[in-house]
Amino acid sequence: MVREISKNQERLYICEVCDLSYEDRSWADKCEEYCTKYSACSLEITKHAIQIKS
Repeated sequence: MVREISKNQERLYICEVCDLSYEDRSWADKCEEYCTKYSACSLEITKHAIQIKS
């Protein structure tokens, strides 16, 4: 299940398999589904990931 967090007043969604962050929940859902199914990350999905600023 995708984890939801608030960081710097932004809502972010985290893939619980690989811990990549997304602004859009649908990308996080796709990432988690792919990671679970293939035990790897998809470049097409991860290009939508964002870096969480400290």
